[in-house]
Amino acid sequence: MAAAAQTPPAKQINDQQQVWLSVNSTIRLSHRWGTIADVHVRRNNFLANPSFYFVRGGASYWLHDNLSIVAGYAHMWLAPPQPGLHTFSDENRLYEQVIYTSTLGKVGILNRFRDEHRWRETITGDRSTGSYTYSNRLRYLLSLGIPLSAKPHFPQISFANEVLIQFGRSVIFNTFDQVRLFGGIRQNIGKGWSYDLGYMLVYQQKAGGYQYDRNHTLRLFFYYTLDARRGKRGVTGPPMMFEDE
Repeated sequence: MAAAAQTPPAKQINDQQQVWLSVNSTIRLSHRWGTIADVHVRRNNFLANPSFYFVRGGASYWLHDNLSIVAGYAHMWLAPPQPGLHTFSDENRLYEQVIYTSTLGKVGILNRFRDEHRWRETITGDRSTGSYTYSNRLRYLLSLGIPLSAKPHFPQISFANEVLIQFGRSVIFNTFDQVRLFGGIRQNIGKGWSYDLGYMLVYQQKAGGYQYDRNHTLRLFFYYTLDARRGKRGVTGPPMMFEDE
């Protein structure tokens, strides 16, 4: 009986359908300095139910045209996990990141490493407790942009994979947080605007360690890039450079 009691619960996978929408901006104000800002909405059951609302801002510093660092603040309003509950959980974040872009032939490559410091609100009995748990999360993103034509407004193929791990006193059974796989198209639509559209698989381990969300996500992100330096125009880097939640 003791051995049976120590048997870990069987793995459970919850499949969900989601839509993820966002608007992201990168503005270069000088040779070294600029800003980023983005707004995100993610919905469950396609568009029926909220998943989260998210805003982020930050200051960018360019070490080189293809190498930048960013530091900033973000806030998330996370929807309750079960039907019938109504209280959203607040999450405050501070973060730092490094982005390096390069090319291999005609293929654009983006590497991004992000370190997040997260304060997540505790909700009990569908009510805010006013207390927060702290954790750190490390994220690595690899993104590829594959052009299909030399014409600047012709869509390119976009692939991305991001792995997220977390640690802290509140993280016991799910050091592995999630992985995000994306495939779709990216297109420049002019005047600093572009978008990507495609499928994202988000596979996330829950706090108990044996439950997982497998989110089949339709993703539509819009991007605005501006280089405000004197004598400069247009985008601040390769078209696959982006911010996401």
